[in-house]
Amino acid sequence: MTDIFFPKSCERWGLFEISCPGFSDRNPFADYNIQAVFKHKNGSVKVDGFYDGDGIYKVRFMPSFTGEYSFDISGNFSNKSYSGNFTAEAASENNHGPVRVTNTYHFAYEDGSLYYPVGTTCYVWELQSGELQKKTLETLSKGYFNKIRFCLFPKHYDYNLTEPRSYPYEGKPMDSSVLTKENFLKYNGAGREAGNEWDFTRFNSEHFQHIDKCIASLCSLGIEADLIVMHPYDRWGFSNMKEEEDDHYWKYVIARYAAYRNVWWSLANEYDLMPQKKLSDWERYASIICEKDPYSHLRSIHNCRPFYDYTRPWITHCCIQRQDIYKCAELTAEYRQRYGKPIVLDEIAYEGNIQHGWGNISGKEMVRRFWEAACRGGYAGHGETFFHPKDILWWSHGGELHGESPQRLAFLQRILKDTPAAGLAPFDGGWDTVAAKADEVFDRGVYYIYYFSFMRPSFRVFHFDENTKYQVEVIDTWEMTIENRGIHSGTFKVELPGKEYMAIRIRKQEK
Repeated sequence: MTDIFFPKSCERWGLFEISCPGFSDRNPFADYNIQAVFKHKNGSVKVDGFYDGDGIYKVRFMPSFTGEYSFDISGNFSNKSYSGNFTAEAASENNHGPVRVTNTYHFAYEDGSLYYPVGTTCYVWELQSGELQKKTLETLSKGYFNKIRFCLFPKHYDYNLTEPRSYPYEGKPMDSSVLTKENFLKYNGAGREAGNEWDFTRFNSEHFQHIDKCIASLCSLGIEADLIVMHPYDRWGFSNMKEEEDDHYWKYVIARYAAYRNVWWSLANEYDLMPQKKLSDWERYASIICEKDPYSHLRSIHNCRPFYDYTRPWITHCCIQRQDIYKCAELTAEYRQRYGKPIVLDEIAYEGNIQHGWGNISGKEMVRRFWEAACRGGYAGHGETFFHPKDILWWSHGGELHGESPQRLAFLQRILKDTPAAGLAPFDGGWDTVAAKADEVFDRGVYYIYYFSFMRPSFRVFHFDENTKYQVEVIDTWEMTIENRGIHSGTFKVELPGKEYMAIRIRKQEK
């Protein structure tokens, strides 16, 4: 390439990319820089670019408005100055923009369309073989989930002792032939002493280019990419970088991925299992995001045992792992009140049958926890850990799903989308049941859901007032059926089959 390259148009909230030739004689990741200012009649935005290998620097931008944009590129990456113009066109049908917090506890896309997260965890699906990645995307295309959590760094943990498809830095890893299932903990958090040799100032562009494609593939499926930027499951030394190396990594990742509309930032998975990082480190990373991400994507951090202080102003929503062996979704309303933010229970244990207590609940229990979370005003996350002869577990590798919960979680998402508001809120439906109402329905009517969990009533009696007419439906959350029980008013009785996992939906009849 001898000159700048960019498209003449881009849809609103699309990925606009500029490629420029530049210097590569020194270390282009550290010794050179590139920035751009984008101008629109509604304001200007400054973004950092990054070096992408082969003498090419890139700047990525997500236009927030339609209409004409101009840009000016600066930096010491070249002796030339560049500028240009492009048109941001109307968003395509399935492009609703980035997800934002709405109505305090819920989510909506930037165009106002409501978003109800039903997410899954698949830690390093993008670092597996091409065949396995293809299977993962085929599975995700079935519409079970609209969010997926995954790591940018490779993962070293149970059932994860093989090498990833690529590494984030130039250099070489330790000799993995020394690893066994018995000694894998010995190498967790290992660095150079284990034989790793990395140049933490030089990124492996191919590693991140591949993740580019994976995020774009998820975007085309309407799936949010919840990026886990740091984690403790590491034999390569990536969790033990120095402060300046961490900051270099954060700035590169933000410059590279912030322009994707479907990106969320998760600072870490189980941040408290990284004792080498202090609270001041996490707060510094957060300040880098707030400074460098001009689009203010959703931001959170995930715990193992102690919760992070989710009242921190930079945190947009709570990304929570259960603390109690048994109770998790049951505490959703308490968390709402404590933090005043959306509650996303991203780890409530996984459907599966492995030895760990977090990875062997049944599909019915998984679905129950989702319904409990939803009816208490929050959202839950899925994971699957069924033993596999080749150690291919969805929770880390992706591929195919084997459990019973995914299609039933898709059914719940259909129910959530019927809510005549941004989401559900806990409602006092009696001491012996979990009940929800539409959260701030304004003038759109009354909407209630009573969820009976593992209890098995054979009927339920209701009374709201004497005159209002209500449409009543009985929902079998496991069999995924909705049965119309007609219109009622005054005191009325709803017959139930006396089985678990039933719910009753009551809606004010429209005039």
